[in-house]
Amino acid sequence: MDVFLVPVAPDRYELYCEEPDQAAAADAAPPAPRGVFRRMTHGFRTMLAEAEHERRRAPEAGAARRSIAARVKARVMRWVAESIAEQRLLWELRGLAAATLVHPDDVSDSQAQQLLRRSLQRDWERHRFWLILDLLGGTASVLLIVLPGPNLIGYYFLFRIVGHYLSLRGARRGLVAVTWTRTPSRALTTLRGVVGDPPESRETVVREVAMTLRLEHLASFFQRAAIP
Repeated sequence: MDVFLVPVAPDRYELYCEEPDQAAAADAAPPAPRGVFRRMTHGFRTMLAEAEHERRRAPEAGAARRSIAARVKARVMRWVAESIAEQRLLWELRGLAAATLVHPDDVSDSQAQQLLRRSLQRDWERHRFWLILDLLGGTASVLLIVLPGPNLIGYYFLFRIVGHYLSLRGARRGLVAVTWTRTPSRALTTLRGVVGDPPESRETVVREVAMTLRLEHLASFFQRAAIP
């Protein structure tokens, strides 16, 4: 897997990767496994598959006539799908033994490795903090199960708990188990030169870099993350 060290400010970087969406067929879904946490993870993956399906689905002609509950659910599923991208890198690292760090060519290999470790350590500490808080919130949300209708608050905490747990494991593996190969990229260095430009002015350059690196969603990521 290629992981990109993207400059989003003159002295700040974000890790970025793109992996194919995990499309899952509902009819081929395996039965829920035993064990509390395994069932939570199974439910989490089912929710992600549904969210990604909702994101890819074109707007229907009769969408406006759907019930309020259906429209709320569709909006929540799209929000979940967008949130996936923010943690996908760490989730993918859990199953890797080796990866390639692509970094700007004006950053040395040793500097790139240091920036990588600093970013993964920061992610590990952040996800550990939020996992503890969300575990407390998720435990409290169990009390809402007595109310009629779907426990949306419970589903929200389920998404966050499992997401933070998987991210925590991925960050840890990236720090201690993954073997990193480093590759310089002139295209990434180009992004540093347009960080301070207005989003509309740098759009053409950013899209050219994305095409060069063959990264479909890099342009939208950079436009959101770049800080003048």
